[in-house]
Amino acid sequence: MMLGWTEFRDVAKSRLATWCGQRRARLRRGRDGEAGFTLVEMLVVITIIGLVMGLVGPRVLSYLSDSKLKTARIQIRSLSSALDLYHLDNGRYPTAAEGLGALVQKPATAATWNGPYLSGTLVPNDPWGRPYLYKFPGQHGAYDIVSLGPEGREDETSATANVTSWQP
Repeated sequence: MMLGWTEFRDVAKSRLATWCGQRRARLRRGRDGEAGFTLVEMLVVITIIGLVMGLVGPRVLSYLSDSKLKTARIQIRSLSSALDLYHLDNGRYPTAAEGLGALVQKPATAATWNGPYLSGTLVPNDPWGRPYLYKFPGQHGAYDIVSLGPEGREDETSATANVTSWQP
């Protein structure tokens, strides 16, 4: 016999009410009215939570690390654009001594500075909380911008290599 949705709902409600009533009666007969969960119920719930975290946790953490790498690439592109604007205005890139700070505060040697070239008053740090490295003249272009990545070392051979301005 096939039940329609309303009949199915009514049957489910009545069975749930019966089960809840039986559970309440069992709890009342328990230890002088003390309600609670059994050890087995607690262990089952903890096991299920552990399994879910074991399956979902690594995937969430990989998304987090991927998003930090993407954020670093986007920030390096933004810094590169700001450096190109600085170059258009001043005819040169900031020196290594002036650094990226020349994009938000006028250096003494810049005659035609039209900045700030970045929003805010500070140069942003990379997603791992460290400052970007600025090298002028660069080895791979007019300038190099490097984020030391999650490991915090300037090591291009590691599994989690640095994020740089010369790599896509």
